[in-house]
Amino acid sequence: MMIENKSLELPDDVFHLFRDLMYEQSGVVLDERAKYFVENRLMHSVQQLHFDSFRDYYFYLKYDRKKNEELANVIDLLTIHETYFFREDQQLKSFSEEILPELFAKKKDAKSLRIWSAGCSTGEEPYTLSMLILDKEEFKDWTIEIFATDISQRVLQSARRGIYQPTAFRSTDPKYVSKYFTKEENAFRILDTVKRNVVFLHLNLLDTNKIAFINPMDIIFCRNVIIYFDLAAKRKVIDLFHTKLKDNGYLLLGHSESLINISTAFALRHLKHDMVYQKLVRNSGTTG
Repeated sequence: MMIENKSLELPDDVFHLFRDLMYEQSGVVLDERAKYFVENRLMHSVQQLHFDSFRDYYFYLKYDRKKNEELANVIDLLTIHETYFFREDQQLKSFSEEILPELFAKKKDAKSLRIWSAGCSTGEEPYTLSMLILDKEEFKDWTIEIFATDISQRVLQSARRGIYQPTAFRSTDPKYVSKYFTKEENAFRILDTVKRNVVFLHLNLLDTNKIAFINPMDIIFCRNVIIYFDLAAKRKVIDLFHTKLKDNGYLLLGHSESLINISTAFALRHLKHDMVYQKLVRNSGTTG
């Protein structure tokens, strides 16, 4: 048994094993500069489980029959979950002022809307979308389904609680805070009227078997997620999104992300406030 608080080092070859395991489990690519990040993030777990080395910890993650719970912990520790309400406001204006009215006109008979927030983290994005839809009177008698997924069980638990610190509102108009949240000591709890539209699910975006059960979507938000994937993983995820979008459905990526060299199956729509991607309809040319 190791001495508690003993300082351990992560050898290069073992870091490469962790890097490959992380890619295999999540699609996230860790470059060589991430070695000390991985060492620092996992040190406590190695010590807490009383392993003498990172190598022993790796073999536990790879082969132990109780590995799944600890693998989930590693994914939590090594993925980035920083987000906030109303992030990338110009894109949200395009969603609220242009995409939603267009879908309302197309679907006013069906009166249903399905949105996927992929990589939803602690819930700020799907709850933002729910608030924007609730603000539109024309959707009041519609069936709104926002499916929010993430690979991290920990952030999903936080999202389901729906309690947020003031830092989560740094880009939020105060009217939304007063309208859709209640104050609880130094935090804010989101109202059930907002939560009612959102379902949180645990999902790895590279898990084709689970994604097969997802029904077609009108809109997919996947913002600031695929930047952590390599080209092969990006193409796989975008292809999956394409199969899960309805004809003319929208794909909204983060501002630092694009489909250049990834996919030609989407048209780039230049809207008033931002640019978004739209699924091309086979044999009908572009839609934008």
